[in-house]
Amino acid sequence: GTIQGSVAPLKMSMNNAPNVFLDPNANRFQVNIINEDHDNTETAQEDVGSDPPHYEETSFTDETHNRLRISYRPGKRELYDNFRQNGEKTEASLHPYDTHSKMYYLQTFGHNTMDPVPKIDYYRNTGSVSGNKLNRPSLLEIHEQLAKVSEKERHNFSLFHFQTVNSEEENKTGFVKFGWVKGVLVRCMLNIWGVMLFIRLSWIVGQAGIGLGVIIILLATMVTSITGLSTSAIATNGFVRGGGAYYLISRSLGPEFGGSIGLIFAFANAVAVAMYVVGFAETVVELLKESDTLMVDESNDIRIIGTITVVCLLGISVAGMEWEAKAQVILLIVLLVAIVNFFIGTVIPTNTEKKARGFFNYQASIFAENFGPDFRSGEGFFSVFAIFFPAATGILAGANISGDLKDPQSAIPQGTMLAILITTIAYIAVAISSCVVRDATGNVNDTIVPGMSCNGSSACGLGYDFSRCASQPCDYGLMNNFQVMSMVSGFGPLITAGIFSATLSSALASLVSAPKVFQALCKDNVYKGLEFFAKGYGKNNEPIRGYVLTFAIAMAFILIAELNTIAPIISNFFLASYALINFSCFHASYAKSPGWRPAFRYYNMWVSLFGALLCCGVMFVINWWAALITYAIELFLYIYVTYKKPEVNWGSSTQALYFVNALDSALALTTVEDHVKNFRPQCLALTGAPMVRPALLDITHAFTKNNGLCICCEVYTGPRKLCVKEMNSGMEKKQAWLTKNKRKAFYAAVAADSFRDGVKSLLQASGLGRMKPNTLVIGFKKDWRSAPATQVENYVGIIHDAFDFELGVIIIRISQGFDISQVLQVQGIFPSIWLPKATYCLTYQTSFHIFFFLITESTINTIQSMHVGEFNQRLLEASTQFKKKQGKGTIDIWWLFDDGGLTILIPYILTIRKKWKNCKLRIFTGGKVNRIEEEKLVMASLLSKFRIKFADINIICDINIKPNKESWKFFEEMIEPYRLHESCKDMPTAEKLKRETPWKITDAELEAFKEKSYRQVRLNELLQEHSRAANLIVLSLPVARKGAVSDYLYMAWLEILSKNLPPVLMVRGNHKNVLTFYS
Repeated sequence: GTIQGSVAPLKMSMNNAPNVFLDPNANRFQVNIINEDHDNTETAQEDVGSDPPHYEETSFTDETHNRLRISYRPGKRELYDNFRQNGEKTEASLHPYDTHSKMYYLQTFGHNTMDPVPKIDYYRNTGSVSGNKLNRPSLLEIHEQLAKVSEKERHNFSLFHFQTVNSEEENKTGFVKFGWVKGVLVRCMLNIWGVMLFIRLSWIVGQAGIGLGVIIILLATMVTSITGLSTSAIATNGFVRGGGAYYLISRSLGPEFGGSIGLIFAFANAVAVAMYVVGFAETVVELLKESDTLMVDESNDIRIIGTITVVCLLGISVAGMEWEAKAQVILLIVLLVAIVNFFIGTVIPTNTEKKARGFFNYQASIFAENFGPDFRSGEGFFSVFAIFFPAATGILAGANISGDLKDPQSAIPQGTMLAILITTIAYIAVAISSCVVRDATGNVNDTIVPGMSCNGSSACGLGYDFSRCASQPCDYGLMNNFQVMSMVSGFGPLITAGIFSATLSSALASLVSAPKVFQALCKDNVYKGLEFFAKGYGKNNEPIRGYVLTFAIAMAFILIAELNTIAPIISNFFLASYALINFSCFHASYAKSPGWRPAFRYYNMWVSLFGALLCCGVMFVINWWAALITYAIELFLYIYVTYKKPEVNWGSSTQALYFVNALDSALALTTVEDHVKNFRPQCLALTGAPMVRPALLDITHAFTKNNGLCICCEVYTGPRKLCVKEMNSGMEKKQAWLTKNKRKAFYAAVAADSFRDGVKSLLQASGLGRMKPNTLVIGFKKDWRSAPATQVENYVGIIHDAFDFELGVIIIRISQGFDISQVLQVQGIFPSIWLPKATYCLTYQTSFHIFFFLITESTINTIQSMHVGEFNQRLLEASTQFKKKQGKGTIDIWWLFDDGGLTILIPYILTIRKKWKNCKLRIFTGGKVNRIEEEKLVMASLLSKFRIKFADINIICDINIKPNKESWKFFEEMIEPYRLHESCKDMPTAEKLKRETPWKITDAELEAFKEKSYRQVRLNELLQEHSRAANLIVLSLPVARKGAVSDYLYMAWLEILSKNLPPVLMVRGNHKNVLTFYS
C-alpha cells in the first residue's frame, strides 16, 4: 500500500504508438514495449494502427498476484510466455526482445531509455556458480547519442541485457545443498559433543566441583560464543563460498592471514581425524579386554581398528556429501539417545551395587558436597579447564562446508549459535546432575556402623562408609571412575554407543572439513605448489585428492599413536583460527569500510577483539609450548605468503585500513606547517608512459625513493572521447608496471586540448594536501630545432608555468635521449594497448616529440633493418645507465646561483643511495680572481654548516670573459634559422615579419641578452674543461624572463650549456630555503 500511495499518476507516451495512454485517475504502474529500431518505424506504426492496443493493469497492492504484469499486443503473447517461465521471482526486471533484429526496451517511468533496472546479475562475479554475470550498458552507451551506438553494440547489449538465470536448470544439475539443520546444526552438535561428555565430564566435576565446573563450561562457551558471533557477522557480509574458516579469514584479512591459518587449520582437522579415531579404537579395545579377545596387544589393536575405521569413514566421505550427511544424522540420533539415557538413569531408583559405587540418585547432601572444588594430584582450575576446553571446540564444522550449504548466510549463524546453546545446556545439565560422590569403594559391605561419626560425609549420611578412600586408592566415584555415566545410565551399553557416535561423528566431520578447506586454499593458489589438490570431481566438486591426502595424514598419526603429545598443538591450531576469526570481525569493523555490512547485527567489534585476546590467552593456559609452536608456524607461513605476494584481490579489511590510515596521515599532515628540515623533493616527472622513458624515471626515482613523492605524468591531446578512452584503458596497466618494476611512484594522466594545458592541470591539481609536487622534472627536448614552433613554445611555456606556480625545475639531458619506444616496439615488448592510436590521439612525451606510430608489418621490418644494430644497442644501454651501480667517480655541482639549496640537495641525496655512494661531490662556483682562497673558505664553511661532505671546492674566476670565436660562431650558426634580422629590413617589412613569426629572435633581443648568451657558451667551455669525466653534472638552470627572452633563444642557451657532456641535471629551485643549519 505504501508504494501505491506514493507513486503519483504517471502519464506515459510512446514514440511509435501515439494511441497508448494511461488512465490518469488510477494509481497504477504500467510497462509498455517500445520499438527503438529506427529502420522499422513505419512498420511499427502500421502494427499499432491496425491492432488496437490491449491493456492490462495491475496494482502494486494486489496480493493475489504480487507481480508486475506486462501489457502486450496481440500476436506477441508467445514471446512473453517464454519469459514468464524463466524461474525469476519477479518479472519487473525482464526485458523481452524478438529475434528479427527488432530491439525492445522497457519504458520505465515514462522514459524511453536503455537504462537497465536494478538486477542482481549485474553484480555477480565472472564465473559465478549461482548465475551468469550480465553486463549493464556502459556509461558511454547511455551518454552518447543513440544513433552513434552501432547496431552490433546494441545487439550485444540486448543479448547481455536479456539473459536470465534459469534457477530450475541449476537445480537439475544435481548439486546437493544442505539447509541449516542438516548442514550446520547437526554437524556442529556432533563435533562439539565429544568423548569428553561421557568419560571426562564427571572427573572435571569431581575436581572443580559443580560450581567451578559450570564456570569452566561457561568460560569455554564464552570463547566459542564470541567466535560464533564473529563467524556469523563475517558469513553474512556477502556470499560465502567453500573453504569455511579459511574463506572467512582470507576474504576479511587478506591472503597473508588466510593462507597461514588455512594451511594449519586443514592440517589440524586432518590430525583431528586420527585423534577421534584413536579415541574410538581405545573404547573398542577396552571392550575386547573385558571379554579377553585382544587380537595382538593393546597398542597394535588400536592401530588395526583405527586403520579399518578410517578406511570406512573415507569410503562414506568419497561416496558423496549426501551419504556423509545421512551418516551424521544417524550418529546424532544415537548420541541424543545416549544423553537421554543418562538423564533417565539419574531418576531410576538406585540399587545396592550402584550405591556401593557412589550413586544415590538426586540428593541435596551430595549436591552440597560436590558443589565446592576438591583439586587433587596437582590439578588446578586452569589445568582442568585445559582438559575440558577441546570438548567445546567444533563450532566451525558447519562453516567448513560453506560451499555445500543452500544459504550459508542464514545457515551458519542460525545453526552455529543454536548448536552452541544446545550443547552448553547439555554440558551444564550433566554437570549439575552429578548424583555420585567423589570417592566410593564399590564394596557393598562398606556400610556404616551404628554410633559412627560421619564428619559431614554425605555418603555416611546415606548409610555408606567410604572413609578408607582417604588413605588408599579407590576405583569408584567421580574422581576415580571414568565410566560414571555408564553406571548411572538406564542402559549402560547405550553410553558406549554414544561414545562410538561422538568419536566417529567428530572424525567424519574433520575428514570432510580438512579436504574442503584445503581445496579452497589450493584453488586460490596462495601456495604455488599445491594447485594439484584444487581439482574437484563429480556434481559436488568433491576434493577426492584432498580426501586421499587427509587419509594419509590421519593414517600416519594413527600408526605413530603418540597422540598425547600432538593433542595440545591441535587444540592450539583450532584456537588460533578462532582468534583470527574474532580479529577479522574486529578489524573489518575498525576499518569502517562501506563494504562491511553484515546482515547479522548481534556482534560488537570490541567483544570480538576481547574474544581474540581470550583465545590467545587460552592457548597459553592449555599448553604454553604448544602455543609458541603455533605462533612460530603461523608467523613463518605469514612471512612466506607476504614475500610471495599472491596475485589476488579480495577487498580485505587490511586494504580498507591501509586507506583509512593513509587518509588520516594525509589529513594529519595538513595541520602541520611545512618546515625546512623536513623538506624533501616531491617530483612531478613528465615521463609519458613510464616504460618509454626508463632512464628519466630511474634518475628521478634515485632521489625520491623512500624520501619523497614521485608522480609519472602523461598528457593526451586530441579528440577528447578517444583520448579519454585511451587514457582510462592504460591507467591501471601503467601503474602495475611501476609496481612490478619496484618503482615507488604513482602514474597520473590527463586529457587536454593542448600539451601545455595538460601540464598546467597536473602542476596545479596533482598530489594531496601536503603531499604535493614541489619540483617539475622533464627531459631535455633534443629535437627543438626540427620541431614545430608550437611544440617549442609549449616546452618553454611549461617551464614558465612551473615557476609561476612556485615549483622548482629540473631538466635532465643524456647523450642518447630518453625515448626508447622504437626499440620496445621492435622487440614486441611495448603492447599496442599502451600505444596511442595514430589516427586519433596523440600523446606528448617528455622529449616532447608527438609520439605515435602507424604500425604496419613493413614499418617494423624497416625499423628492424635500420636500428637493430648499434643505434638500438646504444639507446638501450643509455636507458639503463642509472639502474647500474656507479663506479668511483664524481658528481660535479656547478652551484652558480643561490636557488634556496635545491641544486646542492639533489646531489647530496644521490650520494646516500647505494648506487651512487662511491661518487664524491665536487663543488664549482664563481668568484673573484684576487679572493680565491677566501671564497673557498666561505663555501667550505657554508657546506660544513649544512653537514654536506665534499671532496673539493673550485672557484671559477673566468666565467664572465668572452668565449672563444669557434664556440661563439657555433652558437650563432645554431640560432641563425630562428633570427628575424629586422635591422637589415625596412620598418614595415620588419613589423610584418614580427607579426607573422613572433617566435623568432630579434636583433634587439639578441643584443640585450648578449652577455647572458656569452655566459652560457663560456660555461660550456668550462664544463668541457673541468667536468668532462664526471659521472653526473648538476648545474644551475638559467631563468628566462617572461616576455623578454624568446623561446628559441632560451632553447639555444640550454642546448649550448649542456652540449657534449656526461648526463646533466639543470636545476633551479623555487628560491625558498630547502637547507638549514639550525637544529
